[in-house]
Amino acid sequence: MAACEVKVLNTWVSMFGLRVLIALKHKDVEYEYQEENLRDKSQLLLESNPVHKKIPVLIHSGKPVCESLIIVQYIDEAWPSSDKPPLLPKDPFDRAVARFWADYIDKKMYDAGSRIVRCPPGEQREQAKKDLIEALQTLDGALRDMSKGGAYFGGSDLGYVDVALAPFLCWFEAYETMGEFKIWESCDCPHLSKWAKDVLEHPSVKGAVTIAPSAKVVDFAHILRQRYGGA
Repeated sequence: MAACEVKVLNTWVSMFGLRVLIALKHKDVEYEYQEENLRDKSQLLLESNPVHKKIPVLIHSGKPVCESLIIVQYIDEAWPSSDKPPLLPKDPFDRAVARFWADYIDKKMYDAGSRIVRCPPGEQREQAKKDLIEALQTLDGALRDMSKGGAYFGGSDLGYVDVALAPFLCWFEAYETMGEFKIWESCDCPHLSKWAKDVLEHPSVKGAVTIAPSAKVVDFAHILRQRYGGA
């Protein structure tokens, strides 16, 4: 696979873009990476995603694919692996369950985390922290049911839900710093807390998330808080 056949348009701090990098790493796909300035978007990004004009975008042989979860599904299908199970299960019901939880992550985790970062101390931020903890506790139960005794949502190896959730871990220190709390001490999530340690050591995840070190994300979160008028 020549590197020029695959290109990723992304910005380092995006948990959605990290999903794409994890999936590509997991499938051993070489790619060219283009860092985007979202305040001065490249012409390539505007042309590749003319509807939303957002990252991430995967360009494969000149054809753009947009939206992170759709891109991960595309990667799973475009580069089947002979030595690794697919990210999405083969059984239609199990596939539907995996898609449900990935959608849950997008709707619950991102919203709560964003409010923790942007809101100053007060009722709104406290509610955001409660919402994040509730989402994690719900995901803890989902992991227990989906893992089938393995370390991951996908069982013995990474699955679709693992790829969807793992990049959020890069933001946990920022959530804790801006929310003035400790995530794992605030929720009873024995399965998920262990998963978090394991998944960050998985070669496919470890090799991708180095683009977004926690300390750098914390600095970015402080900039966001100031930008949105928080204290």
